[in-house]
Amino acid sequence: MHLVYPAVLAALLFCTGLYGVLARRNAILVLMSVELMLNAVNLNLVAFDVWLSRTAEDKLHSGQALTLFTIAIAAAEIGIGLAIVLAVYRARGTSDIDKLRDTAEGHESDGPDSDPADSDGTEPPAAEKAEATA
Repeated sequence: MHLVYPAVLAALLFCTGLYGVLARRNAILVLMSVELMLNAVNLNLVAFDVWLSRTAEDKLHSGQALTLFTIAIAAAEIGIGLAIVLAVYRARGTSDIDKLRDTAEGHESDGPDSDPADSDGTEPPAAEKAEATA
């Protein structure tokens, strides 16, 4: 088999993952797109390792070993990433990246767990605060 076939397939996988990272708003879909990109890199590593081992008669297979490390790191990344996404979803009620970016910048929207503060970020007077809690 020629080297072009896995290289083209890896390029298509990487472009699909890149589109998913740039266009999606759901954090879980972004993580899946990152996995697609990592799988494209793994495919390239294995394909070039096989191609180079045929030409150089090298039996080291360092591309395949590096692929195993990449798979292990990707599994850990997905585990931690999903844990973070689930914790944020429980706290905020959404996994939409645009809404999470707005809350990180201090432009918190009126949601179920927003404070009864004014729009400029100052505390309301004590009388209004007592009415809101009563």
